[in-house]
Amino acid sequence: MTYAFIALFGFAFLLLILLAWVLRAPKKVSRPDAAPGLTEFSDRSHVTFFPQIKQALAVQDSVYLASLGMNALANRVRKERRKVALAYLACLRDDFQRLWRLGRVISSMSPQVGTAQEFRRLQLGLAFSLHYEMIRIKLLFGFAPLAELGALGEVVSRLSIRLETAMQDLGERAAIAAKLASSLDGRGLDVP
Repeated sequence: MTYAFIALFGFAFLLLILLAWVLRAPKKVSRPDAAPGLTEFSDRSHVTFFPQIKQALAVQDSVYLASLGMNALANRVRKERRKVALAYLACLRDDFQRLWRLGRVISSMSPQVGTAQEFRRLQLGLAFSLHYEMIRIKLLFGFAPLAELGALGEVVSRLSIRLETAMQDLGERAAIAAKLASSLDGRGLDVP
């Protein structure tokens, strides 16, 4: 009984440490010199760059270079392209973090947001962080997780669309409230 309690306590402690690690403030990731263009176009959607990342992670070029006997060059190309993919992944996380913070601001302005929706937002942040770390580790070990990278980009795209819709709804409500207030003022019905 005591061993089971200690094991359960240890497991819970490990989960708390993992949660704290995943939710930590992201450190500033240095962008490699090989990919300066990714940060210059931060106003563009990450979807724009995914085909290039997909091409960079393809193995055909490395296989071709290796078949010519240029193994050192093939390894260098793989390393550089991995750096570009890691920079893209870091930009993807930056986009998500920005949108996630914006979601927090929008939810604070919206009276309909309840505890369940805030918990769902927290779950989304945790799931994104876990998937981000798994993809980053795979890239660091030389794998090319294109499907997972695309899925992570889809999460950011869907979040962006949902936030844009929420902001539009809030704007429409604010316009209606302003119109109502101005119409009351114009009729001499000043409401304090």
